[in-house]
Amino acid sequence: MSGKEIMFTPTNLGAIALSNRIVMAPLTRMRAVEGDVPNPLAKTYYSQRAGAGLIITEATQISILGKGYPATPGIYSTEQTTAWKEIVEAVHAKGGKIVAQLWHVGRISHSSLHAEQGLPEAPSALAPTGQTYGADWKLHDYETPVAMTVADISRLVKEFALAAQNAMTAGFDGVEIHSANGYLLDQFLQDKTNHRTDQYGGSVENRLRLLCEVIESVATVFASNRIGVRFSPYGSFNDISDSDPMTLFNAVIEKMNGYQLAYLHMIEPRSTSAGGNDDSNAAAPITSEIFRAAYQGKLISAGGYDQAMGEAALEAGLADAVAYGRLYISNPDLAERFQSGAALNAYDRATFYGGAEVGYTDYPAL
Repeated sequence: MSGKEIMFTPTNLGAIALSNRIVMAPLTRMRAVEGDVPNPLAKTYYSQRAGAGLIITEATQISILGKGYPATPGIYSTEQTTAWKEIVEAVHAKGGKIVAQLWHVGRISHSSLHAEQGLPEAPSALAPTGQTYGADWKLHDYETPVAMTVADISRLVKEFALAAQNAMTAGFDGVEIHSANGYLLDQFLQDKTNHRTDQYGGSVENRLRLLCEVIESVATVFASNRIGVRFSPYGSFNDISDSDPMTLFNAVIEKMNGYQLAYLHMIEPRSTSAGGNDDSNAAAPITSEIFRAAYQGKLISAGGYDQAMGEAALEAGLADAVAYGRLYISNPDLAERFQSGAALNAYDRATFYGGAEVGYTDYPAL
């Protein structure tokens, strides 16, 4: 079967049945309204893209302290959950499938975003290099985060379960645990950011402990075959790295094999900017090639794919589905365009973050 034929062949990611292998990647758009409630326009935005085999929502914080940018939505309050329920119903009405991406940014934050809670929290009190957006939408130097106590970690695990419960209440088909791109769970995994000496630091096994506790906590709500996990081996976004990524991520994937998850979602490091620019590093390792054999379940691959590259990855068996980000921003009917060979709309990077319907819900369909 050709790559294009495979792309439009149904598949199952665990218990989630997909009509095609095209996934809408999680895309931060920074358009939430007061109370970190999803924008009313988000119902239109996501339902326009219901032709994807699977939609993964924008990263959605599990708590106030999990927030890292202005106007990102949460899934920890009743108002947020109610808004997500309307979005899910609109996607389902068009025959689409949608999972919520559960997010805690850790140190990639600023205290102005959660003034009552104070400084960001992280595995260790190590400030990232660079600057980030505060509540005023202006750049600020990163602050030194507070190192989480064991009690903080216990609270965090409960917050993931509550967010999963809210996702269940909203009717999502599953959830994706965000353990990529230098955010909190990734910070615990990688030794540049985890300098702990307790049961959550040091050995690879210890650094994996929190992720496992989070998966097991979320699995008290959703069956494990409705849970995905996202990783970014070799990624450098948000000042993350590990001294031995091959050993680390082989151990991570070996551990994931035991959970019977819906899927793993792996980001190719050629696109390390996570949406910040169009740079592509052709010399970067290809994680789908390196780690595909290690994972026994279904794999989504993301990062700088065009249609031909996605078809080639599917044909080679390097992925079971391919996630598209920027192309889905500007092409609400991307799957239909791929199938018919239609030209694609160009995206406007200036409208990616913040704003209203311009660059959000106004891109034309065929």
